[in-house]
Amino acid sequence: MINQPVVMLDFETTGLSPAQGARITEVAALRIVDGRVVERFVSLINCGAEVPYEITVLTGITQDMVDSAPSVERILPELLRFIGSDALAAHNASFDAKFLAAEAERLDLQAGYSELVCSLLLSRRLLPGLSSYRLSSLADSLGIRFSGHAHRAEADAEVSAELLLHLSERLRGHHKCTRVDPTLLAAINRLPAAKVPVFLQQQAA
Repeated sequence: MINQPVVMLDFETTGLSPAQGARITEVAALRIVDGRVVERFVSLINCGAEVPYEITVLTGITQDMVDSAPSVERILPELLRFIGSDALAAHNASFDAKFLAAEAERLDLQAGYSELVCSLLLSRRLLPGLSSYRLSSLADSLGIRFSGHAHRAEADAEVSAELLLHLSERLRGHHKCTRVDPTLLAAINRLPAAKVPVFLQQQAA
């Protein structure tokens, strides 16, 4: 288990970069406490954006679904309040963090999370040698099952949460870390892969 609450975030978006005009279409935020999800914030989001055909094919999110969803002006402040000052996690966290920052900036708001934890980087550090670190590939490797449609925010967030808990248990069991918290996870993220083994030995001392 992780010693402090973590909010696992997943956005579905109209593209890869807010700098290129992409907007969010769906969000799921799951608060993990004592090894389980205790709260969830899930919503489609209307940013007034056009949903490309290829995004609909990938996610199943249609233009009509987005057009009838609550506005970003309503949802984003609620999301930021939900996250609060807890640590934030995501698979490929830089992607979700940049969309969160961009949408917050549009509304003159700011996220207040304490740490940013990336389950993709953690997987690369703690599960070396895998052929792929895509979320679906990691789920297959670890026996984590999708309970919903992959590439929908809640289903992806749930699998990412299970992955993060698996990695935290690996830190406790395999690496003998006595305390697993968001600060430790973020520190592992920042380290070059070659330095992780020595760092983890120090944590177990």
